Amino acid sequence: MGGKPPVRPNDFDAAAARLRCADLRRRVLEMSQRVMALHVGGAFSCTEIVDCIYKGLMRRDADGTSHDTFLMSKGHSAIIQYVILESLGVMTTDDLAGYCKMDGALGVHPDYGNPGIEASTGSLGHGLSMAAGMAIADKVAGADKHIYVLLSDGEVQEGSTWEAAMLASSKGLTNLTAVIDANDLQSLERTSVALPSFYPVADKWQAFGWEVAEADGHDGANIFRAATGGTGDKPLVVVAKTTKGKGVSYMENVPMWHYRSPSPEEHAQALREIDESLK
Repeated sequence: MGGKPPVRPNDFDAAAARLRCADLRRRVLEMSQRVMALHVGGAFSCTEIVDCIYKGLMRRDADGTSHDTFLMSKGHSAIIQYVILESLGVMTTDDLAGYCKMDGALGVHPDYGNPGIEASTGSLGHGLSMAAGMAIADKVAGADKHIYVLLSDGEVQEGSTWEAAMLASSKGLTNLTAVIDANDLQSLERTSVALPSFYPVADKWQAFGWEVAEADGHDGANIFRAATGGTGDKPLVVVAKTTKGKGVSYMENVPMWHYRSPSPEEHAQALREIDESLK
């Protein structure tokens, strides 16, 4: 660290983030043409969230090394984590060229041991438990680290998530922030239809002893303010309202795009729409 403490910006450049996220979506679309299917809808749902975590919230040492930890509990959206890690130089273009190939190391879900991947996830509902364990270990060790974990609203239905939520508040894990990608879509139907008692989400986290903030999940600056505006007295959860397939009209809120790659024609249309959104 060269004696310099890790730093985090005091603000978040929304204009720069908008350009970055367009590039990230283009990169995911490029990769979608090399594999039979990938979780493009879910990846586009959380693009701004993951970008904000890596490019705004996670503190970096003078050499660019991340000081904090991120877990993609919503493991089926690992493709967006991969392309962000590529943009940071943590993963290489060759790493991503091996995505979902027999001789490649990167699968649909993140695997611990790959560059920048802190935990193997994808069995939904486990990420918050792992994050809470890491946060406890860091507190015991006196480490100045913060743990960020991204959850899908579907996986928050898992009982293990609520066990971890209860543990985190009971242990005073102020070094833990969870973000929920609240797109109201599971693989086949609306979360609000499958389990209407899940709502209101914020009230339940408050009842479990967490500080709760809500945000527009496609506005990086709004996410940043929500994640940094807490009292610091409790673990924090940001309920980020999102749209599955965000940025591509024919994907938005369409369950089919949970796991499908666009055809060449659909790919071209998606690129046009992303370009037009920046005008």
